[in-house]
Amino acid sequence: MLVVLAREPRPAAKVWAGRRWLAAGDALVWPALWIVGVSAAPFATGVAGLLVVAGALWFAARRLHDAVLANERYRFTTWRWGRPVAGLVLIGALLKLTSVGFPT
Repeated sequence: MLVVLAREPRPAAKVWAGRRWLAAGDALVWPALWIVGVSAAPFATGVAGLLVVAGALWFAARRLHDAVLANERYRFTTWRWGRPVAGLVLIGALLKLTSVGFPT
């Protein structure tokens, strides 16, 4: 295999008191949100929905293992995806707030 650009692995994260518990919660919340999203879909998801649920359960187990047993290598998903999602929600709320005063 030819590797053109080899990146160095990320350095281990600092381990602090409570990081293991927060990482375990983070590891379980995001796959749970995927499962809730599939189960609350307003249409029949069929086999694709079952596949998403099975994949979310698999990733939850893998992530929980990494969060508890290899905590220094675990990266928080909330920092990666929570900020952009919160930004989009804020933009949507501001758009809704500014469009309330104008007649349509």
